[in-house]
Amino acid sequence: MFVEGLDYQSGQAIRMEFRNGKINSVDRLEDSERPLPLIAPGLVDLQVNGYGGIDFNKIPFQVNDVFHVVQKLATQGVISFFPTLITNKNSSIREALQTIVSACKIDQLIETVIGGIHLEGPFLSKENGARGAHSLEFIQEPNWELFQEWQEIAEGKIRIITLSPEWEGAARFIKKCTNSGVVVAIGHTAAAPEQIAEAVQAGARMSTHLGNGAHLMLPRHPNYIWEQLAQDRLWATVIADGFHLPDSFLKVVFRVKPETSVLISDCTQFAGLSPGTYKSHIGGEVLLNSEGRLCMADNMELLAGSAQSLFWCVNQVVKKGLLSFEQAWHSASCKPVELMGGAHNFLRVGEPANVVLIEREADEIKIIKTIVGGKIIYSY
Repeated sequence: MFVEGLDYQSGQAIRMEFRNGKINSVDRLEDSERPLPLIAPGLVDLQVNGYGGIDFNKIPFQVNDVFHVVQKLATQGVISFFPTLITNKNSSIREALQTIVSACKIDQLIETVIGGIHLEGPFLSKENGARGAHSLEFIQEPNWELFQEWQEIAEGKIRIITLSPEWEGAARFIKKCTNSGVVVAIGHTAAAPEQIAEAVQAGARMSTHLGNGAHLMLPRHPNYIWEQLAQDRLWATVIADGFHLPDSFLKVVFRVKPETSVLISDCTQFAGLSPGTYKSHIGGEVLLNSEGRLCMADNMELLAGSAQSLFWCVNQVVKKGLLSFEQAWHSASCKPVELMGGAHNFLRVGEPANVVLIEREADEIKIIKTIVGGKIIYSY
């Protein structure tokens, strides 16, 4: 299979050949007067709670539901994502893990697209504000035996765990996770500066949706947001949908961590749906307005999660001039892969043939094709 387009970084016209799921050749094209799309690495979303009406945390869901999310995210240029399981009763987490593993075994595309599972909880802060929407009933201290049980059910697919290091013994748990190859993220925390430093020393590598899942009021300093920003070994993931964080905060993150900031969607089941009022199994009625903001129906000041894709987040950052197109795309495609210790996801011979074709007009970008393993899985 061949595709032609403009390299998203250099603007050079290229022709790429895919063979056996890899990029087999990249050849320069002579200048052509016909318009060509941009060719870029596919997007990689480290935090997906659901999409298009499917919720990975509403038990039960089916194997076909996982495939539905894969298809819907392909329309948004996502070639890899991490289903995210939040705090729940132990049996519900087990069942969700089993369904995702079954889906991967049944369908090769699902196996390819799911980069791993992100376990967000239940080892989080009990404090209101820091806990966010996670159920206090199921919050618990880090438990290595329980985590091992879940990992065995997941057949090693839990690749990220978000926890709070404020628990006694958290550092020991973090070290065990790190030694087993799991990326440990700090999130939904009320940890003190020394606890954050200890977590990083033990191997924590990432901050989950930095700036969100936090108290409404914090000391000016020290506080756990500043402390995570100041930790050079921590990558920062941010929800850049235009609603969760102010532009000023995003600008600071991108400047402090220019090489270690990653865009995520943290999208819920309401992403990809039409504006309207919906019922959430966590918080009751929610309202998705025409601008794409998801809030509580009875208190529109309160966000009810994200209802936008990672592709939307890239568009937002570019439109607002917070990052160039190349920087924003890099932070949502190559950087997540680098954080997870994989190939760099560049357009080079030997890399996986996981690319997207993009049309760009002014500040607006549109997905034309999504290709995974050298095969088209979405075409506009």
